[in-house]
Amino acid sequence: MSAVGRRTFLRAAGLTAVGAVAAACSPGSGGKPAASTSSAVPSAPPSTSAKPSGPPDWNALRGKLSGDLLLSGDAKFAAARHGYNPLFDDRTPAAVAKIGKAQDVQACLEAAAGRLPIAARSGGHSYAGYSCPDGGLVLDVGALSQVDVQGEQVTIGAGARLSDVYAALGKAGRCLPAGSCPTVGIAGLALGGGIGVLARKYGLTCDHLVSAQVVTADGKLRTADANTEPDLFWALRGGGGGNFGVVTSFTFSTAPAPELTVFSLRFPGGAAADTLDAWQRWLPAMPPELWSNLVVSGGSPVPCRIGGAFVGSSSALAGLLDKLEAKPSSRTVKTLGYSAAMDYFSGSSSRQSFVGSSRIITDPVAGAKVSELASGQKGMDLLIDGLGGTVSNLAPTDTAFWHRKALGSIQVYAPATAANRSSVAKSVSTVVAGLAAAGAGGGYVNYIDADLPDWKTAYYGDNATRLDQVAKTYDPDGVFKFAQSA
Repeated sequence: MSAVGRRTFLRAAGLTAVGAVAAACSPGSGGKPAASTSSAVPSAPPSTSAKPSGPPDWNALRGKLSGDLLLSGDAKFAAARHGYNPLFDDRTPAAVAKIGKAQDVQACLEAAAGRLPIAARSGGHSYAGYSCPDGGLVLDVGALSQVDVQGEQVTIGAGARLSDVYAALGKAGRCLPAGSCPTVGIAGLALGGGIGVLARKYGLTCDHLVSAQVVTADGKLRTADANTEPDLFWALRGGGGGNFGVVTSFTFSTAPAPELTVFSLRFPGGAAADTLDAWQRWLPAMPPELWSNLVVSGGSPVPCRIGGAFVGSSSALAGLLDKLEAKPSSRTVKTLGYSAAMDYFSGSSSRQSFVGSSRIITDPVAGAKVSELASGQKGMDLLIDGLGGTVSNLAPTDTAFWHRKALGSIQVYAPATAANRSSVAKSVSTVVAGLAAAGAGGGYVNYIDADLPDWKTAYYGDNATRLDQVAKTYDPDGVFKFAQSA
C-alpha cells in the first residue's frame, strides 16, 4: 500500500464494531427502516441485566437470517473470520453472521446479547482487530454495500468501501469528503470522524452525516438525526468505537464534484526536520481549498515528502507552493477530475500486516524531534495529515470529534509479521510516546491502538464524559463493550 493510501483510515476503513456498523441501508438491501418513535431526549432502555446462560441457539438464529451463519466447523468459516490485517488472523470468534438487512442485526442481538461478545464488521480494514472478538459473534455487514445517490444526498450501505462510494458519486457528479484507500469502509471512517483529502475544504466525513439508522442494544431500530435521538446522533459523529449500537444506514449530504490539482514534492535525505518545521508554518496560512500531508520515513538520514490536493487551477496552486520555505528537489503537479484524483491517492487493495498508532498535532512540534524519533526506524512511516480550514469551523463539543483545532494528525505505521510483531509494536510505542513528549498528545480513534495508555482523553478530550453518558443510555449492560469503547 502506498503511504498516501494507508495514510488515514486504516481502522476507519471498517472497524464498525460497537456503535459503528455505520452505513446506509438502501431499499435494495432490506428496505428503508421505519422512523424511530423515541423522544428527542432519550431515556435509558429497559435493562437486560438478568443475563441468559448458555450459548445461543445457533440453529434457530440461522433460520431467521437472510444471509449465512458460519460456525467453526463450516467450510467458509476460516475465510469469513479474517479481517484486513493478517496479524489478527489468530482471532477465533464463535460465529460469523452475514448481515443482509437491519432485521438480521435484531435477530443476532435477540439470540446472543448477554451470552457472548458481539461486534460488527463492515469489511474494511478493521484496524485493531476489535471487530473479531475471540469466542464472540461477528456481524459481517459487507453485503450492505449499495450506494444510492439521490440529488444532493447519498445513502450508503454499511459494507460499502470507498471504491464503491467514489464510483457512484463520481458518476453522479457529487463528492463526499472521505478517505483515499479504496478498501477503507465508509462505516468506521465516518463514525471516527473521517479525515481525508478534502477535509480542509469540505470538513470531515461525519460533518456531512444527515441521519443514521441504528439498532441499539435493546434490539430497537432507531433513526438518529439532529432532531430525533440527538445525543446518539452527536456520538456517532466522531465517537468512533463507542458502544452505542449497530448502525445500518448512513445518509450524507454531498457537494458538487470539484476538479482538483494534485501535487507531490520530494526532498533530499536529511531534510525532514527543516521541512516539517516549514510545513507547519505554511499550511495554516493556506486557504481551505488546499489540503496537504507530509510523510516522514524512518531511516538514516531521514527522508520526507509532501503531497496534497488543491481545489483550483495549477497556476493558482503554483503561487501557494512557492510560499513553502523548504525547497523540494522535485515538484510534480497535475490537474485531475474528482474520480481520477481519488484514484491518484488510492493505495493497494491487498491485505496488509502492520502495527499502527497515532498522535495529534495541536501546536507545532519540533521537526528535529520528529526526525530524531524516525532516525533508524527502517520501514516505519509517520504520516502527517493536515487539518484546519473547514474542520475548525465547528467547536470541539459540536460533535464527538474533539480535535477541531488541531493542525494535523500523525499516523505511525510500521509493517510487521507474526514473528516480529512484538519488537515492531515496541518501536511504534516508543515513537508514539516520544511524539507525546514533544507536544503531540492527542490521538485519532480511527487509528485505534490497544496499547495507548491515555486513550480516552487522547481520542475524545472533554467529550469523553458525554460519550460515557450516551453509552450508558443506549447500552447500559455493555452488550457491545470492548477494551476501548466508551
